[in-house]
Amino acid sequence: MPPSPRQREYWRANLLLTGSLLAVWALVTFVPVYFARELNTLTFFGWPLAFYMGAQGSLIVYVVVIGVYALAMNRIERKFGLGEPD
Repeated sequence: MPPSPRQREYWRANLLLTGSLLAVWALVTFVPVYFARELNTLTFFGWPLAFYMGAQGSLIVYVVVIGVYALAMNRIERKFGLGEPD
């Protein structure tokens, strides 16, 4: 049985959200490591930026990504009638 147009729309929204958040994750994970020398010329709260991103900044972004995913998926599921009843 082929998926309905509504199911395709749901999965398109789901994959767009997941892909976007994965791109943010990859950017935050790999860019500070790759450009560490250049980023160390900048400081954030008195620490070199690459060090801060490795020690704290990326972890904060990861938690924000999880929160954004949960909120956005709740909204998408409500839009398509898949959310839990209130």
